[in-house]
Amino acid sequence: MSATMQQGQVAALEVRNLKKSFGGLPATNDVSLTVMPGERRLIIGPNGAGKTTLFNQIAGDLFCDSGSIKLYGEEVSRFKTHKRTQRGVARTYQIITLFGKDTLEHNLVLSLLGLLKTRWNSFVPLSGSAHLYEEARRVLATVGLEHLAKRPISEISYGEKRRVEIAMALAQKPRLLLLDEPLAGLSREERMTVSKLVAAVPRDTTVLMIEHDMDVALELADQITVLHYGKVIVEGPRAEVVSDPRTKEVYLGE
Repeated sequence: MSATMQQGQVAALEVRNLKKSFGGLPATNDVSLTVMPGERRLIIGPNGAGKTTLFNQIAGDLFCDSGSIKLYGEEVSRFKTHKRTQRGVARTYQIITLFGKDTLEHNLVLSLLGLLKTRWNSFVPLSGSAHLYEEARRVLATVGLEHLAKRPISEISYGEKRRVEIAMALAQKPRLLLLDEPLAGLSREERMTVSKLVAAVPRDTTVLMIEHDMDVALELADQITVLHYGKVIVEGPRAEVVSDPRTKEVYLGE
């Protein structure tokens, strides 16, 4: 247990004995982990290790078969996705999920609208929500895309789409940010741009990231969790995890 935990600080995320199976095949198999506020946690493992399934359970896209998920001390394992979003959880997806025909700023506005109680009020047109568009452009500026605010998503590059997706998550001012392979499919230059964006996320936001680009991802991580066949097999500071023979065997192929 960390010194921080000994001092009584509540964990940003506490997962205990999490299990999820598909057709009898375990995807997460008794997974437990504790992530402290402000921490940067990297989740690694080979394909099929259960990484995205774990994210889906934390975010509420999947309910666990058994186990516990606590956000800042509150049990949320039976909460639907929108309730977890209201508690401060935001995420990106391995496969980009944007509205291609809409503009960048409109995609951001939809993200912001999801947090408002008035989102179901069909009598209030979005065109009259000037403050949402102002906030959308402000967030786009933080990822270097304000100049493309009125351009359709379909007309921007893949790397720019990744930045829009991160912007949409950050627009929700999350306490816990889940990034599912944010560097996947990017050029070297784009990877450096996105990694700088992740590094610049304020420490009042806790970050969990799944990533296969180890050279970049290791620079961002405080702690690393290695999954294999749905189980945590190694966990700890990055130097210890990378040098662990079990990590080299299942992930680095040594």
